[in-house]
Amino acid sequence: MSTATTTEQAHVSAAELAKLNKPTRDGKYWAGLIGTIAGMSFIVIYCILPFYWMIVSALRQPTDGRSTDFLPNPPSLANFGAVFDPRNQFGIALVNSLVVSLTTTLLTLVFGILAAYALARLRFWAKGLVLSIIIACSMFPGITLLIPLFKLFTGNYPSFPLNWMNTYQALIIPTLSFGLPLCVWNLTAFFRQLPVELEHAAMVDGCTPGQAFVKVILPLAAPGVFTTAIITFIAVWNDYMIALQFGTSPEMYTAIVAVSKFTGQYGFDTPWGTIMAAGVLITVPLLVGVLIFQRRIVAGLTAGGVK
Repeated sequence: MSTATTTEQAHVSAAELAKLNKPTRDGKYWAGLIGTIAGMSFIVIYCILPFYWMIVSALRQPTDGRSTDFLPNPPSLANFGAVFDPRNQFGIALVNSLVVSLTTTLLTLVFGILAAYALARLRFWAKGLVLSIIIACSMFPGITLLIPLFKLFTGNYPSFPLNWMNTYQALIIPTLSFGLPLCVWNLTAFFRQLPVELEHAAMVDGCTPGQAFVKVILPLAAPGVFTTAIITFIAVWNDYMIALQFGTSPEMYTAIVAVSKFTGQYGFDTPWGTIMAAGVLITVPLLVGVLIFQRRIVAGLTAGGVK
């Protein structure tokens, strides 16, 4: 048998094998494909439609009120100008939201990383109990803590008087108490995935335990730390209940609270367009940040410990 004949038979066999392995596209296949596409399209539309409606409402004329047109006719930026009317003090509210969110996120990471690393590495009999208490703290309804905190921050406890109303610490500490348990729980699981042999190897090379943590463990845990930071920042940025309770002065309103206090620029009607424009200004930075850092967020949720 010649070499050409052998090669031709090999090609024929490969072609036949490909046909045998090719999946049959019967009615079940097409029904499943159509169902998958329809389900994904429904989820995408369900998530995007409210944001689209907010943008369209923000671009309408202030006099359009509750118009139901799917496109602004004609489009206008007047609502965005009304957002920054001096009576609304929205610029100050944005600064307050930024200060509270960044400070809370930073403090959460500092305390959460140290606590999570200790719980992941130390061995003691009550470790499971401690973790259970930590995660249970994040499950308390926030509304049940408002009255005790309000009495504490208004100085109604003679033995522990605190006049913290309308201060940054009154907005930061309660949100820190809710964000810290989630941070500790997530990072404890992440640190457990990192082999302790990495620290041992670093200490053999001359590092102290602190240097091994900073130079070896912390860089490997960066995806988990970054994901926790993003989740904490978004939760604090969108917080309404605590900010409304302890920031009663217009100078201490956060952006979310300031939007709820809009009185409108055009008479006594509800300023729907201005509220929607403010919603766009509050939401867009978060969306942009998530889109830019989406790879790091996914890596923090799915990556293993050994790189």
